[in-house]
Amino acid sequence: MTLKKLTTALIVLPFSIHTMDAQKLTKNYEKKIDSLIQTEFGNKNEPGGVFLVSQKGKNIYRKAFGKANLELNVNMTPDNVFQIGSMTKQFTAVAILMLEQQGKLKMTDPVSKYNKDYPNGDKITIHHLLTHTSGIKDFTKMKALSSIAQKEMKPEAMVDFFKNEPVDFAPGEKFEYNNSGYVLLGYIIEVVTGDTYEDFIQKNIFDKAGMTHSYYASDRKIITERAYGYHKKEQGFVNKTVISFSVPFSSGSLMSTVDDLLKWQQALNQNVFLNSTETQKAFQKYKLNNGTEFTYGYGWHLKDMNGVPDREHGGSVFGFKSMGVYIPGEDIYVIGLSNCDCHSPTEVTRNIAKTTLNELRKR
Repeated sequence: MTLKKLTTALIVLPFSIHTMDAQKLTKNYEKKIDSLIQTEFGNKNEPGGVFLVSQKGKNIYRKAFGKANLELNVNMTPDNVFQIGSMTKQFTAVAILMLEQQGKLKMTDPVSKYNKDYPNGDKITIHHLLTHTSGIKDFTKMKALSSIAQKEMKPEAMVDFFKNEPVDFAPGEKFEYNNSGYVLLGYIIEVVTGDTYEDFIQKNIFDKAGMTHSYYASDRKIITERAYGYHKKEQGFVNKTVISFSVPFSSGSLMSTVDDLLKWQQALNQNVFLNSTETQKAFQKYKLNNGTEFTYGYGWHLKDMNGVPDREHGGSVFGFKSMGVYIPGEDIYVIGLSNCDCHSPTEVTRNIAKTTLNELRKR
């Protein structure tokens, strides 16, 4: 590609092709991705989203859609900060693995080691919590949740909220997605380190990876470039329901940007937090008691896309939805963040990943 042509490409694709990766993709790539996103995020006057596609750490697509704030009529930008919901679980899982690497805990440790009177706590291990195989009651399915949703809860009080509920199954019997397990992991991080979960994540993950626009969520703090969250009702859009972030806690209370999440993925690839042995524990499939393999590691779903292995996880919290797909074999990372729980980026992000995979295979 001549310098003149490259310059033209950069002018035509302001958010997208920043490097010689322009040569790798067909001319129609950006239009294809725009079209996929607009199926769900097509109205520029509604809450919207931000999408980023990278390969080998370089952005090949980065664009914002819709409004970051309806009342002030502010357009979304690729720099906006979103609540990421259950994508938080990745950070909690890596924090636990970091503590194991430091010799401060083991995956085989029983919950009773950290919460002495936890029912059946001698049979439920950290591994069970990480893999959603503990059988403990998911607090998001408890009717009493509304009674604490807006209270400031200490981690121990959150654990007490669900610990005496009847279990759904014996530890290791089945895989069933469970937020309580990840709240318990956050509590364990605090017990082991003597630090708050928020401070531990800030110092040991955000600061190390240079994630300067990632936070433990707050509705009170001034957060620059914050995207406001919305619900859609029959009469139109309304501001998101207010909850105390101490309730989802380490299962769903972090905020980030697409750029910071790319830094996170790169830091994982470069073993910034963990050595390769510990890292592998997050990304391997495990088995139930009966020997059946299930498709979840520690903090990630382990699936495949057109036969190519991938790692993915979404998130949903009042007013926001998120989705991340990483294809290790091609080092492709796709992130979609939405500021209305009426617009899901899940399938859009998956479809972008599939299209990107197909386009790169044509090169």
